Amino acid sequence: MKQLFDFTGKVVLITGARSGIGQAAAVAFAEQGAKVVLAGRSNCDETLARIKDAGGEGIFIQGDVSVAADVQNIVNTTVKTYGRLDVAFNNSGLLPVTANIVDQTEEDFDKIIDVDLKGVFLCMKYEIPEMLKQGGGSIINNGSVVSLVADPGMAPYVAAKHGAAGLSKAAALEYAKDNVRINVIAPGFTATEMTAPWMVDPAVEEVIKSFNAANRIATPEEIVGIVLFLASPMASFMTGAVYSVDAGQTAH
Repeated sequence: MKQLFDFTGKVVLITGARSGIGQAAAVAFAEQGAKVVLAGRSNCDETLARIKDAGGEGIFIQGDVSVAADVQNIVNTTVKTYGRLDVAFNNSGLLPVTANIVDQTEEDFDKIIDVDLKGVFLCMKYEIPEMLKQGGGSIINNGSVVSLVADPGMAPYVAAKHGAAGLSKAAALEYAKDNVRINVIAPGFTATEMTAPWMVDPAVEEVIKSFNAANRIATPEEIVGIVLFLASPMASFMTGAVYSVDAGQTAH
């Protein structure tokens, strides 16, 4: 069993790894022996330091997942540095602007779609060819509970997350015979640097907690287990699916 979660010699690319779920995943993969490539618009110095503290190895490549040339450079630099790409955790994302659809601006819509949907498309577009060259790989796209259900007041975000799930399923069907597995995780509300402003008001925090059966907010470390599992040989027959990590939020 331990061997199945051993990523020694594997190369893992993680976008949006500066903090939160991306950072927790980066450290977890490093602890299991992977070489970890961090990508994003902002520096990942803290994440790199934590990887080093865990006895791991990693690099940072700056880039915007909504820009094709940046994504191509991220993937090319990964392969140039480490010779391969085994796992990609496409984790970059923006939180929604909270407003009813008639009050959302075109700029709000475009910004969310560019990162949360187009970014997933571009990452897979450039990751998959490298995985095909080596006989396979695993891609995990970070979705949300609203990849499966809808919430009011965030229509563009819901559209992006639903779209990314559909995009992932279609790509999974296209490349399953090539041993490239593509799955989506759908986390519930998770305590991260990005979501912290939503928890300033204790009353709002209590409402957020009430969304799930456990009546609490997840930590990033509680989300990354499914990421490592889907990246591992234990998930070799799993592709084209969306996996809830939400303490029962989407069960009712």
